[in-house]
This record gives sequence, structure tokens and C-alpha cells, in this order.
Amino acid sequence: MNLLFDYDGTLHDCARIYIPAFREVYRRMTEAGLTPYREWKDTEIIKWLGYSPRDMWNAFLPSLSDRAKETYSEAIGTFMEEQTALGKAHLYPGAEVMLEELKKEGHVLLLLSNCKTAYMEQHRKIFQLDRYFTGYYPAEAYGYQKKWKIFPLIKKKHPGAYVVIGDRFQDMEIGARWGIPAIGCTYGYGKQEELRKANGIAGSIEEVKQQIDRIGDRAG
Repeated sequence: MNLLFDYDGTLHDCARIYIPAFREVYRRMTEAGLTPYREWKDTEIIKWLGYSPRDMWNAFLPSLSDRAKETYSEAIGTFMEEQTALGKAHLYPGAEVMLEELKKEGHVLLLLSNCKTAYMEQHRKIFQLDRYFTGYYPAEAYGYQKKWKIFPLIKKKHPGAYVVIGDRFQDMEIGARWGIPAIGCTYGYGKQEELRKANGIAGSIEEVKQQIDRIGDRAG
């Protein structure tokens, strides 16, 4: 079976590097007179995780010029890359064990993320993700199209049955649009209502494999 994984909030605890990056870049924007000063709660920041950079900035500060959006988006990306290089990025505990078990069982593991290509490549190298994953699909490589629009291109390369695993509505939308099972990860950054259409709910990394096994048994 093909297992299409989201990355941030599903395998990678992205908040550790995204929250400080957001606060630092927002501070720079305040100093530049582009935004008023304010304190940001962690919960207000992590709601943007799972969005592509383009969608995030268009929703967050639509009045900002496209050039400024690109500049500060790159600044957040650079800050996160620096934090990752310093060893501050972490997969969720148990993620590697779970991925290894799924790989050994013969599943084809694929990664589809609303991220930049450089971000995915850095994490691919640091966490040695090639041990598990057969294909990598960063949204930037597809002009930040919606995930459900990218999916047919992935399916063409990897035909067969699919299960989608993710923590946000963008992941559930793949399942809803294409009629394939989706597992919602409540330990990630999405709200409960985003996952209401999921075919299975995983409250922890350990439960992801349980839900995949359950769906696989039903399909068999």
C-alpha cells in the first residue's frame, strides 16, 4: 500500500523551530514599520503550520506587497534552516520506529508537504529519511498548488491503493476529493473539526500504525 505522509505536525514537531522564527521575523517587520507591535501566543502561531508559505502570507497579511511577503517568507525559512542546522529540529518520539516498521512491512512511503524544496531536502538529509521514503513532493516544486491537486501527479508515478496521513484539513481534503482513506493526527497542529472526515484518528505516533493496519485489514 502507498502511504502518503504529511511532514510538519505529523512526523516533525515543527513548532520548535517555527515559533521562534515567526516571532523573530515579526519583530523585524515591526521595526520596519510594516506591522504594529503585539505579543503572539504559541497557539496563534502554530495555526499557520500546514499552510504553504504563499497561502500563509496571503491570509496573515494580505495587504503586504508581494515583494515583502516573499522577503519575510524567505527570512522565516532561513531562520528555520539555521535552527535545524543547530540541531533544534526534532521528529516526534517514535516516528522513526513507526516508519521503519511500515517500510519493513512492504508499504511504499511518500512525503507530500506544503513546504519549500530546500526545507524538505535539508530534513531529508539530517534525518536520513531515504531509509524510509521512496518519493518526496514539496509543494514549492508544484507552484504551491493545493495538495489535492498535486496528488494525481503522485499517483501517476506510484499507482495502487493509498492512505493519507496528516494533521490538517489540507490532508483530509486529499482523501475527500479522491475517495481514499485518510488518518487524522490529533497530536499535530490541526483542530478537531479539521479531522472530522478522517477514516481513522491517531492520538499519538504509535496509533498511526494501528490505524494503517486497521484500514489495510478492511481493504484486504
